[in-house]
Amino acid sequence: MVPNRRTRLANRLNSAAIHLLRRISRDDGADGVTPARLSALSVLVYGGAQTVGDLARRQGVSLPTMSRMVDALVRGGLVVRAGDPADGRMVRLDVTRRGRELMERGRARRITRLASELGALDARELSSLEEAVGALERIESDGRSVPPKGRQNGRGANSDER
Repeated sequence: MVPNRRTRLANRLNSAAIHLLRRISRDDGADGVTPARLSALSVLVYGGAQTVGDLARRQGVSLPTMSRMVDALVRGGLVVRAGDPADGRMVRLDVTRRGRELMERGRARRITRLASELGALDARELSSLEEAVGALERIESDGRSVPPKGRQNGRGANSDER
């Protein structure tokens, strides 16, 4: 089966995004926190306080695995456990100032590195990339659920070949 245009583009985008993120994130462990813990911390920093169970589901790991990660983040002073004001039986995780600062430093490093790499592009390429990022942002915000196969944008399944 020959991949259609969208599938070929999705494959290229997936590969480019993974390689680019790996390259600009190469110093993320500089603060001594593992990538898995940084990922969990990121969810708390940018998604707000939540339970260990919620965090485990969002990260796609088991509850025991997330509990160990959270324990390490708490020991490192990056996360605190706090009672839920609405339900005293529930414990919510929240990021500390130190945890937020660590995430902001890492993000600033990645943005600086990426901005530097964008310096290799000419004005036309930068404009094209700006348009592409706008399209990706729309997909991300609008496409949290994908329409059933064959019903993309109200057209039939063969609309991929545009």
